[in-house]
Amino acid sequence: PATQRNIAQLKADGIEILGPGKGSQACGEVGDGRMIEPEEILAALFAWAQPKLLAGKRVLVTAGPTFEAIDPVRGITNLSSGKMGFAVAQACSEAGAHVTLIAGPTTLATPAGVTRIDVKSAGDMASAVESNVTASEIFVAVAAVADYAPADAKTQKLKKSAQPLTLTLKPTVDILAAVAWRPKPPFCVGFAAETNDVNENAEAKRRRKKVPLLVANRAQDALGQDENEVTLLDDAGAHPLPRMAKLALARRLVAEIAERLPKG
Repeated sequence: PATQRNIAQLKADGIEILGPGKGSQACGEVGDGRMIEPEEILAALFAWAQPKLLAGKRVLVTAGPTFEAIDPVRGITNLSSGKMGFAVAQACSEAGAHVTLIAGPTTLATPAGVTRIDVKSAGDMASAVESNVTASEIFVAVAAVADYAPADAKTQKLKKSAQPLTLTLKPTVDILAAVAWRPKPPFCVGFAAETNDVNENAEAKRRRKKVPLLVANRAQDALGQDENEVTLLDDAGAHPLPRMAKLALARRLVAEIAERLPKG
């Protein structure tokens, strides 16, 4: 008990505790109690050393795909892995922000210090954003949200037949636009995955949704990958960045956001 009290006091004083790790121990038992791996220690120290550019800011991030049910076993989704959104959430947390991450279906681990809300459909994500955005100063919409969903999801599995099947789709809520068009919106950052005319299509989207900063990338080069190459679009024009690991890109994006936040 004394050890636990001392650890609790250290945490209360702002000391970060690394570990313990889980696994086989020298005594033969399996569970909590071993040192975490050196790679994990190095990653934690590197994260700790990041400049606190967003200290105290409240940040809301969306990540991953959505899943729009056709019936209980089938649905419409996309190839988003959630890696970029999770990297953004991690980078914002490293920068000292209080981060809430709204995640679509993904198996990725929650970044340290981040509050996670799991959702499934575009409607679920829109509701979660609506419930959390008022308290947020920055909104980063990274999720690949479905643009359309089945108008009439079936409660029982559709049976296969030789006849063509027609699905009626309805548009989903444009989450980024809904937030950006609020009377007092947070600082909004959008992502656009395009397959052609990337910058032109993304800039049109940025202007239509009235967001100050939009990150444009080629869908073919980004979805499911560990690296990404993007162009930042704002009122000053296009700012291309070289291809880099998604966490490195997320940290760069944090710096770009911090520079653009209203002063005072």
